[in-house]
Amino acid sequence: MLMMNAQADAQTNLLDTIDSPVDLRKLTPPQLEKLAQELRDKIIHTVSETGGHLAPCLGVVELTIALHYVFDTPDDKIIWDVGHQTYAHKLLTGRRDRFHTLRQHQGLSGFPKREESPYDVVETGHSSTSISYGLGIAVGKCLLKNCRKVISVIGDGSMTAGLAFEGLNQAGHLDKDLIVILNDNEMSISPNVGAMSSFINKKLTGKTARRLRDHIENSLMALPSVGENILQILRKSEESLKSFLTPGMLFEALRFQYVGPIPGHNLEDLITTLQNVKKHSHGPVLVHVLTTKGKGYEPAETNPGDYHGVGPFDIATGKPKSSGGPVSYTKVFGDTICALARKDKRITAITAAMPAGTGLMDFSREFPDRFFDVGIAEQHAVTFAAGQAMEGLRPVVAVYSTFMQRAMDQVIHDVCLPNLPVTLALDRGGVVGDDGPTHHGVFDLSLFRCIPNLTMMAPKDENELQHMLYTAINHGAPVLVRYPRGKGVDVELEAPEKTLAIGKGELLREGDDVLLLPIGNRVYPALEAAEGLEKLGISAAVINPRFIKPLDNELISHWATKTGRVVTIEDNVKKGGFGSGVLQMLAELHINIPMRLLGYGNTFIEQGPQEVLWKDAGIDTAGIINGALEVMKQ
Repeated sequence: MLMMNAQADAQTNLLDTIDSPVDLRKLTPPQLEKLAQELRDKIIHTVSETGGHLAPCLGVVELTIALHYVFDTPDDKIIWDVGHQTYAHKLLTGRRDRFHTLRQHQGLSGFPKREESPYDVVETGHSSTSISYGLGIAVGKCLLKNCRKVISVIGDGSMTAGLAFEGLNQAGHLDKDLIVILNDNEMSISPNVGAMSSFINKKLTGKTARRLRDHIENSLMALPSVGENILQILRKSEESLKSFLTPGMLFEALRFQYVGPIPGHNLEDLITTLQNVKKHSHGPVLVHVLTTKGKGYEPAETNPGDYHGVGPFDIATGKPKSSGGPVSYTKVFGDTICALARKDKRITAITAAMPAGTGLMDFSREFPDRFFDVGIAEQHAVTFAAGQAMEGLRPVVAVYSTFMQRAMDQVIHDVCLPNLPVTLALDRGGVVGDDGPTHHGVFDLSLFRCIPNLTMMAPKDENELQHMLYTAINHGAPVLVRYPRGKGVDVELEAPEKTLAIGKGELLREGDDVLLLPIGNRVYPALEAAEGLEKLGISAAVINPRFIKPLDNELISHWATKTGRVVTIEDNVKKGGFGSGVLQMLAELHINIPMRLLGYGNTFIEQGPQEVLWKDAGIDTAGIINGALEVMKQ
């Protein structure tokens, strides 16, 4: 009978039986191990088709199982930092049947999303927010007399951001019931120490040990005069032992009870430790879990950085399913910075934990003394660059547009106010596709356009990007260069780089009936739209403004007056964006003519292919033609 049950288990796909964590909690330990493998297989096969965050999700499979097994979710709240490691979480919380739509247009989000599931506590795609979120929720529960647990899961990379330590500091001060899981996939620790630490922490978090510890403390405190002194000595001895065996001294200093490190792929250890923490901990606790990024898929384990976020790939080889075509804007940026740095020793490159994503890997190898990865600390990156600029260097800060939102004050106060020669290279400007609303860079033109002393440029193609970088670095004042995700338009790269006249656009096409003003990656669709309009008997002029700030008032106002109608096109929200700037400029010049502003409305944009999102917003070729036809009716 036992053998028959074992065979039945082997044939049963356990994942198909899990519709919620309630089903998960019915499984036996051997079944949980089998489920972990099924989750990995499902994630690998799905991401090979849809693309996504592979290595982070493979690394937390056992941790995800253990959390949902031990805690009473969704009443107990699990808050995932960044959220790019939540695929197993989605599969275990009722979204298995839709998992094939992961990151697809109108499908499942690649990140936690509150409207998808009550198990998703917050929308998150940026790092280091989970502890602050968790503490706020814990305080709210305390005030409302709700005794449910709050668990914040944060990676070691996210711990490089100041926000995480601000949350830890306040949590220790308030002494609220908060559990922080530190998912550490970088620390190297020997098996012997790991096993010993696992044993120690299972014992130290147990009921008997906790009672003994409390009893000793209460007894010593009852002794007049000497009790407190003895207790302090014992506490120091305990801390010395912990700091010798574990890296917990920092967290103990922040008034967290430190548990760990424990092996993150041993379900028995994870479940036992979490059960002890759940039952016996009071106040803030940090559980240190050691995991392997990419666990269970050899290419991802070997090169976790390359498999952090991937497009569709062949499972057998790990190679992308599609490649080739024009060079990407990111690649052109990286090559250009290297070329310029060979000739100018003042140039440095700074990034915030994204050397590969921003195209700076070659720079880091060729100029190691001039390359700085500051971790997930965009605010520090900008002020750090300002300090370098004060000493005569020409720092280039390469950050995704959506992440630069975190450093607004530093850009204003530390760079633009003192008017320092810092170049802000904003990759992923505009919609980025399948990562969705947390990653679309559609607010930067609006956010930065109002800042004094800041020059803003956006290239129409990869060739113009290299000239803009050269211009920015040699301008002697703050400059922002904004370019999109993905491949260029396959134009020839001119050499050498040249300086562009600040605030001067270029007339690409003359016309009599309407002026098309596209910025950045909307220039070529606008040229195609002008050709389409010509077939309809409408003569459209096209200007590549190049600069969002300062605008080429003379060129734009001349052709606006000549044609009598203007259509602006931007891969950005319309409110406060490029079109708003043109409208304001023409109003100040008392030019009152019909205008149509094309861009995104005042809403967050869901995930989907860039082409689909451009079409939906009416900023593709067909949309620009329709916009021009509408303004022609005015």
